[in-house]
Amino acid sequence: MFKKLIVLVLALAMTVTLCACGGKENKKEATGINYKVLVNKLHKLPANWEKELKTTTFTNTVGDKVEVENKAYKAYLKLKEELKKDKIYVDLDSARRSVADQKRIMKDFTKQYGADYAKKTVAEPGYSEHHTGLALDLYLIIDGKDITENEDMVKYTGTWAQIHNKLAKYGFILRYLRDKEQITGYGYEPWHIRYIDDPKAAKEIMKKGETFENYLGAAKDTNPKIDLGKSKLWKKDELKEATVTIKCQFASWDGCELESITYVGDKCNTPKNIKWLNSLNKNGKYKKIAEFKMNFKTPKKGWGTLEPNKNYKDYEWWLAQNKEGDWEVVTMGY
Repeated sequence: MFKKLIVLVLALAMTVTLCACGGKENKKEATGINYKVLVNKLHKLPANWEKELKTTTFTNTVGDKVEVENKAYKAYLKLKEELKKDKIYVDLDSARRSVADQKRIMKDFTKQYGADYAKKTVAEPGYSEHHTGLALDLYLIIDGKDITENEDMVKYTGTWAQIHNKLAKYGFILRYLRDKEQITGYGYEPWHIRYIDDPKAAKEIMKKGETFENYLGAAKDTNPKIDLGKSKLWKKDELKEATVTIKCQFASWDGCELESITYVGDKCNTPKNIKWLNSLNKNGKYKKIAEFKMNFKTPKKGWGTLEPNKNYKDYEWWLAQNKEGDWEVVTMGY
């Protein structure tokens, strides 16, 4: 349950703003709700959003109350009914979570695990797609059994493919695509769908397989090259997950364009380097580590302490797995 809580909390990290970034007309309801509001790690929920939001609350098959924006809920019910015709049964695990709830989660995690851990694990209050009520997390019902754990749901690849084919018709898109973490900031989640109230636009997005950021002109997809090399210490899947961790963090580097990530090789696993990384994290008990190098380009305005309009080469990332087997970025830079 704790692992699931972490996943749910991480899902809160997506942020919200009225999009003023490119070429696409934003559709609004009379209430002022912007159904194409951009959601990512770089933008905050509009100040008046919760005041304007109109929602419906219902109880799902596992007995949890779920709150959804009204039009998104109506569209979901239509999607659900059509899926039933194909003998696919779904329900909503979660949808809207308030800013107040997020503040409470942050406070609880800080008290229980410390401020540093809370900042790494919990999204900043106000920075969550789920605050909008337009982001819906589905779960599957297979042979009458509720399948709610992420590690179980990902096994049903064919079922998710069928669901995704129906989304656009009702104004939904798949939000977190595979291999687009450097744009969305999150790994592939076949269950996380987003209502945009525009079937035509949704069809365009789904057909192209592009991110919502790309559609709105808020980010450029460079299709970075990923080189996992050869390793006797790590499995290919483990190294790929490490690159996903890097890409998710890179997504918050506003305007930077990722070009490549390369696994340096097993030679970095020296006692000296392992001792060094453990010294950087007081809770670190790492026994083996992984080094990657990244090439990327900064925007004209620069970002943080990085120089503007520069091609950075061989930027280092040092990672290790924690006791749960999840990757942690321990340090980065030159």
